[in-house]
Amino acid sequence: MTKLSMQASAVLRHGIAIPAHPLALTRDRRLDERRQRALSRYYLAAGAGGLAVAVHTTQFAIRKPKIGLLEPVLTLAAEEAARAQQGRDEPIIKIAGVVGRTDQALSEAALAQRLGYDIALVSLAAFRRASDDTLITHCRAIADVMPIMGFYLQPAVGGRPLGQRFWARFAEIPGVVAVKVAPFNRYHTLDVVKGVAGSGRLHEIALYTGNDDNILVDLLTPFRVATPSGGMTTARFVGGLLGHWAVWTKRAVHLLEVAHKLSTLDTIPRDVLTLAAQVTEANAAVFDAANGYAGVIAGVHEVLRRQGLLAGTWCLDPNETLSPGQAKEIDRIYRLFPHLTDDEFVRDHLDEWLR
Repeated sequence: MTKLSMQASAVLRHGIAIPAHPLALTRDRRLDERRQRALSRYYLAAGAGGLAVAVHTTQFAIRKPKIGLLEPVLTLAAEEAARAQQGRDEPIIKIAGVVGRTDQALSEAALAQRLGYDIALVSLAAFRRASDDTLITHCRAIADVMPIMGFYLQPAVGGRPLGQRFWARFAEIPGVVAVKVAPFNRYHTLDVVKGVAGSGRLHEIALYTGNDDNILVDLLTPFRVATPSGGMTTARFVGGLLGHWAVWTKRAVHLLEVAHKLSTLDTIPRDVLTLAAQVTEANAAVFDAANGYAGVIAGVHEVLRRQGLLAGTWCLDPNETLSPGQAKEIDRIYRLFPHLTDDEFVRDHLDEWLR
């Protein structure tokens, strides 16, 4: 198994902003390589510390044989990360989504490792009724190939319930370096935090919020949880791996910096909690929460289209579009919360990213 370098491990545990990378398509639903590269350039120029590719926001259908985009999109992001790395001291963390039953997941992990990715983000959506023993065996097999990040995916988009005991056992796998916590549920979020703490490896495993509906509160909360010895310790989300951070990324990086600074204080200013609620409201519009997230990927695309980074909102599935009224909701967010956007930053650099 390959291991993270000490420098990469330190960066991951300190906490970085990691956008979940979208898929840029042409009108005829073919890969738009120029805009796919532009997205990676945007995220890295905005200050993101890593990229997550082949995840839900990238569209799982890239793996279908008739589409065949898994390796191309992984390759493009890896190339842009390598180019951006030349101007950075800290390593850019490259994360590849790994899905399916064990044979498929191992094949995808091997591909990601060959392309220079650092971590496999392991989805367990293919194991809807499997036992915890089966899940742990699956995760151990992938961890033998490369370091892994756990993933609690919300049931609304294909996830399954995973209890505290599962997360304690998962965290005991030596190759686990992080967990993305994205059940969109406070009870289940606590299960992960308590489970990792109960494993005794809380100081080794970085917790990343994937709760797009509660981003800033996750980053600001000190969780008091029990240790294996019976004492208490404090756990924190150090960063985020988020579909919501695929838009307005410059602002997202700033919000993470604010959260890191506030984590040293005893009190949180009221205006920061108000800001947290505004971020959640913005996410509701982009992710189409009112319609059960039917327009989630199209909503991300719509913001990027308005900024000029994408040519359209096209998804691989022609039926995956903005929901009725979703564009007006995004209009409303732009009108009410312009401080959440980074359109000026994008406008100033768009031409260079599209070269």
